[in-house]
Amino acid sequence: MKKINSLMRLLTIAGIAIMLSGYACAQDQPLRLAGAPCVEPPVLHCPEKDCPGDRVINQGPVVEMKTRRPYFLDYPCDLKQGEKVTFILSLHGGGSYGNWQRHYFPIMDFKDKYRLVIATPNSPIRAWSAADDEYLQNIVNSIITQIGKENIRAFWLVGHSQGGMTSNRIIRTDFFKDKVDGWLSLSGGRLGGNPGRASSFGARPAAAPTAAPAGAPPRGADMAAALAALREPPAVDFSFIYSTGQREIDDKGVPETSAWASKYACNPRSSPQVIVDTRAGYVYDGTRQNPPNPAWGLLPAPGKAHIYTYPGCRDGRIVADVVRIDKGHTEGLEPNITEELVKLMLSAKGGKIQQTR
Repeated sequence: MKKINSLMRLLTIAGIAIMLSGYACAQDQPLRLAGAPCVEPPVLHCPEKDCPGDRVINQGPVVEMKTRRPYFLDYPCDLKQGEKVTFILSLHGGGSYGNWQRHYFPIMDFKDKYRLVIATPNSPIRAWSAADDEYLQNIVNSIITQIGKENIRAFWLVGHSQGGMTSNRIIRTDFFKDKVDGWLSLSGGRLGGNPGRASSFGARPAAAPTAAPAGAPPRGADMAAALAALREPPAVDFSFIYSTGQREIDDKGVPETSAWASKYACNPRSSPQVIVDTRAGYVYDGTRQNPPNPAWGLLPAPGKAHIYTYPGCRDGRIVADVVRIDKGHTEGLEPNITEELVKLMLSAKGGKIQQTR
């Protein structure tokens, strides 16, 4: 009988050990989010230059199942269950596509180094409106559920042009206002005082095709509403970074003060940190190159950018302006300035999603 009891104990201990080993192995397995393929380089990544047109307009391999609409989802292929990440929702401009946006601001190239999860959605009519809100909310909810809210250290909205204006709209809504820790506006409007537009900005040469290009500016009433929204700061707390091409704004440049910085009692704007890129960005607007329009954007080229921060902001907020020297509205960001923007984002206070109920 003693031998039988001893054998039973050994079998029980062995069973527990196997269960624990299986659990540990499961914990060590990389996460696979939303069925998104995770490969290196990331799926549908452009070459360093001359990205094929059919690749740039691709809308992504992942499907948001409630609306049946596609999007891109980039994340570290070795992401583990319980790992802390920064979640970014990146919105393309008017007339553009998800994969163009992925390469205009190519943070997917830094997803492993900085542990980023990046969702890049698409508007089927290439211009965002309130009709898209459910789709965007479903994507956010899906990522929160899969990663776990306790593992999302910060959530940022990124938007180029009309995608930036859309960020300014949705950040005020009940769904987003308690989740978003920061907004990066890529030529999508500046909270706290907007610079003027260059006189040639958006002017379409007669020889250009009629199809809307990447980042087409909103027209008429839409533009007026977007500018009015910038003049009325949202009653929400978040960090704010504004980036613009020097050639797309008027000669007065970006204002040296910011009402948004004043909101957080930040110190006066710093002297510029100069970032030099010897490599060009990936994308541009091919419909505006004959003749070229410098305010709208030329072909990709190496560049230089000035980063102005408002240091010492209350509650760990970040407020900053970035001016890309001799760049227009649609020239894709170069690698070094892209990485510096990521570092700025990560330096800001996060945690809103972790605190939601």
